[in-house]
Amino acid sequence: MQECTKRNVSTETKCRFHVFQDERFVDLNLYQYGWEQTEPLHSYGPYARNHYLFHYVISGKGLLLANEQEYTIEGGHGFLIAPGQVTTYRADEQEPWEYTWIEFDGLRAHEALNLAGISGQNPVYSPASTKAGQLLQEQMLFLVNHSQDSPMRQIGYGFLFLDQLVQSSASHQAQSPRRLRDFYMKEALSFIEQHYSEDISIEDISSFCGLNRSYFSKVFRDTMGESPQGFLLHYRMARAAQLLTESRLPISTISTMVSYPNQLHFSRAFKNVYGISHGTIVQSILHYKNWSHSPLYAFRFSDI
Repeated sequence: MQECTKRNVSTETKCRFHVFQDERFVDLNLYQYGWEQTEPLHSYGPYARNHYLFHYVISGKGLLLANEQEYTIEGGHGFLIAPGQVTTYRADEQEPWEYTWIEFDGLRAHEALNLAGISGQNPVYSPASTKAGQLLQEQMLFLVNHSQDSPMRQIGYGFLFLDQLVQSSASHQAQSPRRLRDFYMKEALSFIEQHYSEDISIEDISSFCGLNRSYFSKVFRDTMGESPQGFLLHYRMARAAQLLTESRLPISTISTMVSYPNQLHFSRAFKNVYGISHGTIVQSILHYKNWSHSPLYAFRFSDI
Protein backbone atom coordinates (compact mmCIF):
# COMPACT_ATOMS: atom_id res chain seq x y z
CA MET A 1 0.00 0.00 0.00
CA GLN A 2 1.17 3.52 -0.79
CA GLU A 3 -0.10 6.56 1.09
CA CYS A 4 0.09 10.08 -0.33
CA THR A 5 0.41 12.11 2.89
CA LYS A 6 -3.02 12.90 3.96
CA ARG A 7 -6.18 11.19 5.46
CA ASN A 8 -7.38 7.59 5.81
CA VAL A 9 -10.33 6.68 3.58
CA SER A 10 -12.25 7.62 6.69
CA THR A 11 -10.29 10.51 8.19
CA GLU A 12 -6.55 11.07 8.06
CA THR A 13 -4.79 10.76 4.68
CA LYS A 14 -5.78 12.33 1.40
CA CYS A 15 -4.64 9.53 -0.88
CA ARG A 16 -4.25 5.76 -0.78
CA PHE A 17 -3.33 3.51 -3.68
CA HIS A 18 -2.27 -0.07 -4.16
CA VAL A 19 -0.42 -1.90 -6.92
CA PHE A 20 -1.68 -5.38 -7.77
CA GLN A 21 1.15 -7.70 -8.85
CA ASP A 22 -0.15 -11.06 -9.97
CA GLU A 23 -0.08 -12.33 -13.53
CA ARG A 24 -2.21 -15.47 -13.37
CA PHE A 25 -5.50 -13.97 -14.44
CA VAL A 26 -6.81 -13.72 -18.01
CA ASP A 27 -10.49 -12.76 -17.77
CA LEU A 28 -9.73 -9.79 -15.52
CA ASN A 29 -6.53 -8.30 -14.20
CA LEU A 30 -6.13 -5.41 -11.78
CA TYR A 31 -3.16 -3.07 -11.96
CA GLN A 32 -3.76 -0.35 -9.42
CA TYR A 33 -6.60 1.04 -7.37
CA GLY A 34 -7.02 3.73 -4.76
CA TRP A 35 -8.80 6.72 -3.30
CA GLU A 36 -7.91 10.41 -3.12
CA GLN A 37 -9.15 13.73 -1.85
CA THR A 38 -7.59 16.06 -4.41
CA GLU A 39 -6.32 19.57 -3.89
CA PRO A 40 -8.04 22.50 -5.66
CA LEU A 41 -7.14 22.56 -9.38
CA HIS A 42 -5.22 19.30 -9.03
CA SER A 43 -4.54 18.21 -12.61
CA TYR A 44 -3.09 15.19 -14.37
CA GLY A 45 -2.22 14.93 -18.04
CA PRO A 46 -2.13 15.07 -20.92
CA TYR A 47 -1.17 11.41 -20.75
CA ALA A 48 -2.16 8.05 -22.25
CA ARG A 49 -2.70 4.91 -20.18
CA ASN A 50 -1.86 1.32 -21.01
CA HIS A 51 -5.06 -0.08 -19.44
CA TYR A 52 -8.59 0.97 -18.64
CA LEU A 53 -8.82 3.47 -15.79
CA PHE A 54 -12.18 4.21 -14.16
CA HIS A 55 -12.78 6.98 -11.61
CA TYR A 56 -15.92 7.26 -9.51
CA VAL A 57 -16.38 10.76 -8.08
CA ILE A 58 -17.61 10.63 -4.48
CA SER A 59 -17.92 14.39 -4.03
CA GLY A 60 -16.80 17.64 -5.59
CA LYS A 61 -16.47 18.24 -9.29
CA GLY A 62 -13.97 18.74 -12.07
CA LEU A 63 -13.25 18.56 -15.79
CA LEU A 64 -12.25 15.69 -18.04
CA LEU A 65 -10.62 16.74 -21.32
CA ALA A 66 -10.94 13.93 -23.86
CA ASN A 67 -11.92 13.51 -27.51
CA GLU A 68 -11.36 17.26 -27.99
CA GLN A 69 -14.24 17.89 -25.59
CA GLU A 70 -14.69 19.02 -21.99
CA TYR A 71 -16.84 16.90 -19.70
CA THR A 72 -17.94 18.22 -16.31
CA ILE A 73 -17.97 15.33 -13.82
CA GLU A 74 -19.70 15.81 -10.47
CA GLY A 75 -20.15 13.67 -7.37
CA GLY A 76 -22.16 10.53 -7.99
CA HIS A 77 -20.82 10.16 -11.53
CA GLY A 78 -17.64 8.76 -13.02
CA PHE A 79 -15.39 8.68 -16.06
CA LEU A 80 -13.45 6.11 -18.05
CA ILE A 81 -10.07 6.47 -19.72
CA ALA A 82 -9.37 3.86 -22.41
CA PRO A 83 -5.95 2.38 -23.24
CA GLY A 84 -3.97 4.69 -25.50
CA GLN A 85 -6.41 7.58 -25.07
CA VAL A 86 -4.75 10.94 -24.33
CA THR A 87 -6.66 12.75 -21.57
CA THR A 88 -6.31 15.44 -18.94
CA TYR A 89 -8.47 15.75 -15.85
CA ARG A 90 -8.58 18.61 -13.37
CA ALA A 91 -10.30 19.22 -10.04
CA ASP A 92 -12.49 22.24 -9.50
CA GLU A 93 -10.95 25.18 -7.63
CA GLN A 94 -13.84 25.60 -5.18
CA GLU A 95 -15.08 22.01 -4.91
CA PRO A 96 -12.17 19.67 -5.69
CA TRP A 97 -12.82 16.01 -6.37
CA GLU A 98 -12.83 13.18 -3.90
CA TYR A 99 -12.72 10.02 -5.97
CA THR A 100 -11.82 6.35 -6.02
CA TRP A 101 -10.32 4.61 -9.04
CA ILE A 102 -9.44 1.21 -10.46
CA GLU A 103 -7.03 0.45 -13.30
CA PHE A 104 -7.86 -2.85 -14.98
CA ASP A 105 -7.86 -4.89 -18.17
CA GLY A 106 -8.66 -8.39 -19.35
CA LEU A 107 -10.83 -10.53 -21.58
CA ARG A 108 -14.02 -9.59 -19.70
CA ALA A 109 -13.16 -5.91 -19.23
CA HIS A 110 -13.93 -4.76 -22.77
CA GLU A 111 -17.17 -6.76 -22.83
CA ALA A 112 -18.32 -5.41 -19.46
CA LEU A 113 -17.66 -1.81 -20.48
CA ASN A 114 -19.68 -2.34 -23.65
CA LEU A 115 -22.55 -3.64 -21.53
CA ALA A 116 -22.22 -0.62 -19.22
CA GLY A 117 -22.44 1.65 -22.26
CA ILE A 118 -19.21 3.52 -21.54
CA SER A 119 -16.07 3.75 -23.65
CA GLY A 120 -13.23 6.06 -24.57
CA GLN A 121 -15.58 7.87 -26.95
CA ASN A 122 -18.44 7.87 -24.42
CA PRO A 123 -16.46 8.25 -21.18
CA VAL A 124 -19.02 9.57 -18.68
CA TYR A 125 -20.67 7.13 -16.29
CA SER A 126 -24.04 8.08 -14.83
CA PRO A 127 -25.84 5.78 -12.39
CA ALA A 128 -29.37 4.56 -13.00
CA SER A 129 -30.18 5.81 -9.48
CA THR A 130 -28.44 7.42 -6.51
CA LYS A 131 -28.55 4.09 -4.67
CA ALA A 132 -26.98 2.27 -7.62
CA GLY A 133 -24.10 4.77 -7.67
CA GLN A 134 -23.58 4.41 -3.92
CA LEU A 135 -23.34 0.63 -4.28
CA LEU A 136 -20.65 1.06 -6.94
CA GLN A 137 -18.76 3.45 -4.66
CA GLU A 138 -18.95 0.97 -1.80
CA GLN A 139 -17.68 -1.86 -3.98
CA MET A 140 -14.69 0.15 -5.17
CA LEU A 141 -13.78 1.35 -1.66
CA PHE A 142 -14.12 -2.21 -0.38
CA LEU A 143 -11.33 -3.22 -2.75
CA VAL A 144 -9.19 -0.26 -1.65
CA ASN A 145 -9.65 -1.22 2.00
CA HIS A 146 -8.87 -4.91 1.45
CA SER A 147 -5.58 -4.65 -0.43
CA GLN A 148 -3.98 -7.21 1.90
CA ASP A 149 -6.40 -9.96 0.90
CA SER A 150 -5.18 -12.76 -1.37
CA PRO A 151 -4.89 -12.08 -5.12
CA MET A 152 -7.75 -14.48 -5.80
CA ARG A 153 -10.04 -12.57 -3.45
CA GLN A 154 -9.01 -9.23 -4.96
CA ILE A 155 -9.82 -10.50 -8.46
CA GLY A 156 -13.19 -11.58 -7.07
CA TYR A 157 -13.74 -8.06 -5.76
CA GLY A 158 -12.76 -6.81 -9.22
CA PHE A 159 -15.47 -8.93 -10.83
CA LEU A 160 -18.00 -7.59 -8.33
CA PHE A 161 -16.93 -4.07 -9.29
CA LEU A 162 -17.42 -4.82 -13.00
CA ASP A 163 -20.80 -6.40 -12.34
CA GLN A 164 -21.96 -3.40 -10.30
CA LEU A 165 -20.61 -1.01 -12.94
CA VAL A 166 -22.71 -2.77 -15.58
CA GLN A 167 -25.85 -3.15 -13.45
CA SER A 168 -25.76 0.40 -12.09
CA SER A 169 -25.07 2.26 -15.33
CA ALA A 170 -27.88 4.35 -16.77
CA SER A 171 -26.54 3.28 -20.18
CA HIS A 172 -26.71 -0.42 -19.35
CA GLN A 173 -27.04 -2.53 -22.51
CA ALA A 174 -28.80 -5.89 -22.72
CA GLN A 175 -26.26 -8.72 -22.61
CA SER A 176 -25.73 -10.61 -25.84
CA PRO A 177 -25.22 -14.39 -25.85
CA ARG A 178 -21.68 -15.56 -25.10
CA ARG A 179 -19.80 -16.03 -28.32
CA LEU A 180 -17.24 -18.50 -29.54
CA ARG A 181 -14.79 -15.60 -29.70
CA ASP A 182 -14.24 -15.90 -25.93
CA PHE A 183 -12.87 -19.39 -26.47
CA TYR A 184 -10.59 -18.14 -29.26
CA MET A 185 -9.28 -15.33 -27.10
CA LYS A 186 -8.49 -17.63 -24.20
CA GLU A 187 -6.63 -19.89 -26.60
CA ALA A 188 -4.72 -16.93 -28.05
CA LEU A 189 -3.79 -15.50 -24.64
CA SER A 190 -2.69 -18.90 -23.41
CA PHE A 191 -0.47 -19.32 -26.49
CA ILE A 192 1.08 -15.87 -25.98
CA GLU A 193 1.71 -16.55 -22.30
CA GLN A 194 3.51 -19.80 -23.10
CA HIS A 195 5.45 -18.64 -26.18
CA TYR A 196 6.09 -14.88 -25.85
CA SER A 197 9.81 -15.56 -25.34
CA GLU A 198 9.98 -17.23 -28.76
CA ASP A 199 10.00 -15.67 -32.23
CA ILE A 200 6.26 -16.07 -32.78
CA SER A 201 4.14 -14.23 -35.32
CA ILE A 202 0.47 -13.30 -35.50
CA GLU A 203 0.09 -16.10 -38.07
CA ASP A 204 1.38 -18.56 -35.47
CA ILE A 205 -1.22 -17.41 -32.94
CA SER A 206 -4.11 -17.38 -35.41
CA SER A 207 -3.10 -20.82 -36.72
CA PHE A 208 -3.07 -22.17 -33.17
CA CYS A 209 -6.64 -20.88 -32.77
CA GLY A 210 -7.68 -22.38 -36.09
CA LEU A 211 -8.52 -19.01 -37.68
CA ASN A 212 -7.16 -17.10 -40.65
CA ARG A 213 -5.11 -14.06 -39.76
CA SER A 214 -7.53 -11.34 -40.90
CA TYR A 215 -10.53 -12.78 -39.06
CA PHE A 216 -8.44 -13.52 -35.97
CA SER A 217 -7.12 -9.95 -35.91
CA LYS A 218 -10.66 -8.56 -36.12
CA VAL A 219 -11.97 -10.82 -33.35
CA PHE A 220 -8.95 -9.99 -31.18
CA ARG A 221 -9.33 -6.24 -31.60
CA ASP A 222 -13.09 -6.35 -31.02
CA THR A 223 -12.61 -8.36 -27.81
CA MET A 224 -9.42 -6.90 -26.36
CA GLY A 225 -9.60 -3.34 -27.66
CA GLU A 226 -6.20 -3.49 -29.36
CA SER A 227 -4.48 -5.36 -32.17
CA PRO A 228 -2.75 -8.70 -31.51
CA GLN A 229 0.54 -7.08 -32.55
CA GLY A 230 0.09 -4.34 -29.98
CA PHE A 231 -0.93 -6.78 -27.27
CA LEU A 232 2.08 -9.04 -27.92
CA LEU A 233 4.42 -6.04 -27.79
CA HIS A 234 2.93 -4.81 -24.50
CA TYR A 235 2.99 -8.31 -23.05
CA ARG A 236 6.68 -8.74 -23.84
CA MET A 237 7.57 -5.31 -22.49
CA ALA A 238 5.56 -6.04 -19.34
CA ARG A 239 7.63 -9.15 -18.73
CA ALA A 240 10.80 -7.19 -19.39
CA ALA A 241 9.72 -4.46 -16.96
CA GLN A 242 8.99 -7.09 -14.32
CA LEU A 243 12.44 -8.64 -14.76
CA LEU A 244 14.10 -5.22 -14.65
CA THR A 245 12.50 -4.42 -11.30
CA GLU A 246 12.61 -7.86 -9.69
CA SER A 247 15.92 -9.33 -10.85
CA ARG A 248 19.54 -8.39 -11.41
CA LEU A 249 19.78 -9.96 -14.83
CA PRO A 250 21.71 -7.96 -17.46
CA ILE A 251 19.72 -6.11 -20.11
CA SER A 252 21.06 -8.39 -22.85
CA THR A 253 19.65 -11.44 -21.06
CA ILE A 254 16.29 -9.82 -20.40
CA SER A 255 15.90 -8.64 -23.99
CA THR A 256 16.62 -12.16 -25.26
CA MET A 257 14.12 -13.62 -22.77
CA VAL A 258 11.33 -11.53 -24.32
CA SER A 259 12.31 -12.40 -27.91
CA TYR A 260 14.44 -9.34 -28.62
CA PRO A 261 17.94 -10.69 -29.35
CA ASN A 262 18.90 -7.26 -30.71
CA GLN A 263 19.33 -5.03 -27.66
CA LEU A 264 18.91 -1.82 -29.67
CA HIS A 265 15.53 -2.99 -30.98
CA PHE A 266 14.54 -3.92 -27.44
CA SER A 267 15.52 -0.48 -26.12
CA ARG A 268 13.43 1.26 -28.77
CA ALA A 269 10.42 -0.97 -28.14
CA PHE A 270 10.64 -0.46 -24.39
CA LYS A 271 10.83 3.30 -24.68
CA ASN A 272 7.95 3.38 -27.18
CA VAL A 273 5.74 1.54 -24.68
CA TYR A 274 6.72 3.25 -21.42
CA GLY A 275 8.13 6.58 -22.54
CA ILE A 276 11.32 6.00 -20.53
CA SER A 277 14.46 3.97 -21.13
CA HIS A 278 15.00 0.66 -19.39
CA GLY A 279 18.23 2.05 -17.94
CA THR A 280 16.37 4.53 -15.74
CA ILE A 281 13.27 2.56 -14.84
CA VAL A 282 14.38 1.17 -11.47
CA GLN A 283 15.52 4.57 -10.22
CA SER A 284 12.30 6.10 -11.51
CA ILE A 285 10.24 3.61 -9.52
CA LEU A 286 12.24 4.22 -6.35
CA HIS A 287 12.35 8.00 -6.53
CA TYR A 288 9.36 9.26 -8.52
CA LYS A 289 7.07 11.15 -6.17
CA ASN A 290 3.31 10.79 -6.18
CA TRP A 291 3.63 7.48 -8.03
CA SER A 292 -0.11 7.04 -8.52
CA HIS A 293 -0.28 10.07 -10.81
CA SER A 294 3.08 9.67 -12.56
CA PRO A 295 3.79 8.03 -15.92
CA LEU A 296 4.80 4.93 -13.96
CA TYR A 297 1.22 4.66 -12.76
CA ALA A 298 0.47 3.15 -16.20
CA PHE A 299 3.49 0.87 -15.91
CA ARG A 300 2.72 -2.80 -16.61
CA PHE A 301 4.03 -4.93 -13.77
CA SER A 302 1.93 -7.77 -15.14
CA ASP A 303 -0.45 -8.33 -17.98
CA ILE A 304 -3.39 -10.52 -18.71
